[in-house]
Amino acid sequence: MSVSRRSFVVERLRKEKMKELLAKGQRLDGRGMTDYRPLSISTSVVSKAEGSAQVHLGNTAVIAGVKVALDRPYRDTPDRGNLIVNAEILPLASPYVELGPPDENAIELARVVDRGIRESGMVDMSKLVLRPGELVYSIFVDINVLNADGNLFDAASYAAVAALATARIPEYSLPEGSSTPTPTGNRIPLPVTGLPVSMTAAKIGDYVLYDPTEEEEAVMDTRLTMVFTEDGICALQKGGSGGWSPAEVVKLVEEAFAKAKEIREEIRRMLGIGGQAEAAQGSGT
Repeated sequence: MSVSRRSFVVERLRKEKMKELLAKGQRLDGRGMTDYRPLSISTSVVSKAEGSAQVHLGNTAVIAGVKVALDRPYRDTPDRGNLIVNAEILPLASPYVELGPPDENAIELARVVDRGIRESGMVDMSKLVLRPGELVYSIFVDINVLNADGNLFDAASYAAVAALATARIPEYSLPEGSSTPTPTGNRIPLPVTGLPVSMTAAKIGDYVLYDPTEEEEAVMDTRLTMVFTEDGICALQKGGSGGWSPAEVVKLVEEAFAKAKEIREEIRRMLGIGGQAEAAQGSGT
């Protein structure tokens, strides 16, 4: 039997065994279908970053750092600051990752995290402008996956959100008639308006489960990542070759929205911040 054929057979057997467990409402790690693994967040873990956070979601570990620079705004948004999200899955994170530039998985990871932050309006980019059309703050979010054990989308999003929510950036002034920004010596929080929460569900056969592990992702048919604000859903990303019916998506969004509220409160507690007004002032954890 060839290596590829053997791998196919092993994967098929693993999937059938997992479906037998799911039929009994069980998962390999003992969780319920909608249960998330334990979440922990540590902030200010990178001294040279304006903001940083390390997230553990079960055995998945991700670190995110925020850096700031002054730059010209994008042509289509002259009155808004810039946001750039990059992601890298380090070779030490998984035996399936090779050395070299970010692959398609890392690129998708960065885009999904970027979209959730951007579409949620988490950072009021209109307040990051020194002179419209000329000079704005550029916010760089760099994500590194340290250990990949499933559900990188949610873990990376939580890390990026925590890093942004607790960041302190250098303040500049640009007097009228001057072309040179002057640092004030102060460090100020980003204009954060809320905390978006990413939720990911996977389908294996007829069964839907949340926060899939790497082993569950290896046999899943499809995946759906949803990002929620306090008011509702703001972003969606589908993965895998399978599909979701409209009824399944509606049910998922309703379930995930309720669960997102719980996780948001958990994140706030770990960051030491309260509601939107307090989040907008930042936190010094």
